[in-house]
Amino acid sequence: MDRAAVIFYRSMRNTPTMDINLPEVIAEVCAAFVEYERALVANDIETMNALFWDAPETVRYGIAEIQHGGEAIRQWRETCEPVPASRTLHRTVITTFGRDFATVSTEFTSDATPLNGRQMQTWARLGPAEGWKIIAAHVSLIPKP
Repeated sequence: MDRAAVIFYRSMRNTPTMDINLPEVIAEVCAAFVEYERALVANDIETMNALFWDAPETVRYGIAEIQHGGEAIRQWRETCEPVPASRTLHRTVITTFGRDFATVSTEFTSDATPLNGRQMQTWARLGPAEGWKIIAAHVSLIPKP
């Protein structure tokens, strides 16, 4: 199944101070997330690194590790095990706030573990030159209900 097809989002809502889930912003974040997921399954380290903000403030909490900063994330990627090709996403939710901030939450399964995976990413548009970047991420596994 096309990974983009598993993504859904809540209807557009606006508040007096912020536009939530503008369709064009949802589409931009969806495209960035789909590209990250493609790179993750293909073990395309260069693309994964390019989609993470290269800054000391970037944090990634993995299943069994913690990285603080873009350099630590890049070093970890050089030695980590690739995700299984059988990785399948479930219940992906993209929520955008204004035009420059978003969260992406998804669940995943694979034939490599009987556990359910959970992944959350915080994305920010860092200007026209850099575009959308992951500024924080968290991955965990839990028993299936």
